[in-house]
Amino acid sequence: MNLRQVFVSLLMFGVAGLLLFMYLQAWTEEQNTVSGEKLQQQITMQDFMLPPPGMQRKAAQSRHIPPGLGRQEVAIMGNRQWEGKANSFGGVSLVSGLSDQQKISKSPFSQFKEVYFPPVLHPLNKTLVMGDQWKDVDRTQEKRRSFLYEFCKKYNSMKKLRTHLVHIVSRIYVEDRHKVLYCEVPKAGCSNWKRVLMVLNGLATSVHNISHDDVHYGKHLRKLDSYDLQGIYTRLNTYTKTIFVRDPLERLVSAFRDKFEHPNSYYHPVFGKAIIKKYRHNANEEALETGSGVKFKEFIQYLLDSHRPVGMDIHWEQVSRLCYPCLINYDFIGKFETLEEDANYFLQLVGAPAELKFPRFKDRHSSDERTSAEVVRQYLKELSKEERQLTYDFYYLDYLMFNYTSPIV
Repeated sequence: MNLRQVFVSLLMFGVAGLLLFMYLQAWTEEQNTVSGEKLQQQITMQDFMLPPPGMQRKAAQSRHIPPGLGRQEVAIMGNRQWEGKANSFGGVSLVSGLSDQQKISKSPFSQFKEVYFPPVLHPLNKTLVMGDQWKDVDRTQEKRRSFLYEFCKKYNSMKKLRTHLVHIVSRIYVEDRHKVLYCEVPKAGCSNWKRVLMVLNGLATSVHNISHDDVHYGKHLRKLDSYDLQGIYTRLNTYTKTIFVRDPLERLVSAFRDKFEHPNSYYHPVFGKAIIKKYRHNANEEALETGSGVKFKEFIQYLLDSHRPVGMDIHWEQVSRLCYPCLINYDFIGKFETLEEDANYFLQLVGAPAELKFPRFKDRHSSDERTSAEVVRQYLKELSKEERQLTYDFYYLDYLMFNYTSPIV
């Protein structure tokens, strides 16, 4: 065998070895992927649809799945505290396949995968409503519910909304006595709603005896994300879920006036200083040091900036991102514009004590003029036409889903 033949033989042997190595590597990766998919299937729970409150589903019970669970996929990987609770979810172990270190290091909620709820229009239970004075309010309520349902059906068909379960319920307050879930929308009557929930829950005898600090800092009310998985689904399944909203730009201006036009030991140093530093040319030393005196135009520049110097805040976050109305099927949709009559009708629906009425008083800055459409127009004059349009676009989804009239920008 000459030198050329030896060289060719070695070259062919090397190529064959390389091909064998590539094949074995691909085979190994494929096996790992299949194993991972099998593990995911083992810890994936299906059938998480929410039926009308109080309805039981025999099919779900026969499969040992909690009543009310439908064709949804919620992939859950838990830690130690979920052990022993898995059997109530079809006998599937929620901790299989995780090392001891992973089980210890992961929080019980950090591993929730995406959850998808299709819009469902549940009939509203009106058996506790007394008298005929609520007919007009009820008619309006049914229109709102139907409108949101149709909107979410259309919107979800274009884009499947998916997010983490615990995140979508993080703004929802729980009142167990009357089985109420209330999603907090700041600047839409939320302070007085929390007072009402405290009275319903037996934490206070009157809404008039509860201070602003007790409402917001007392931590008397539990949020839905503080419950375990079964507690969350049981309440979503059986409680009456409500949300109260407000015209988006009125809510925005109201938040600005409250947080930046009055002394505030949090919003001025945290938001004000960052806003003035980035958006005010030739800012004086006092403004940079205190963060006081933010102008509405500067606030809007911050809001519209994709590289904000400080993050978002619940007081001006979109309702679609606070309460996820196309993921949580709310039973009752109240509006700030008809707050008192909507709230008192809702209290009838849930069987609240007859003497409990929604409070009329303003929580803070009671001498200030309420933020109305006319007040909003005055603030919008400070903005350019482009800024007005972009601000509307920012809240576009909120305008659409709650059927608010778009402003003239």
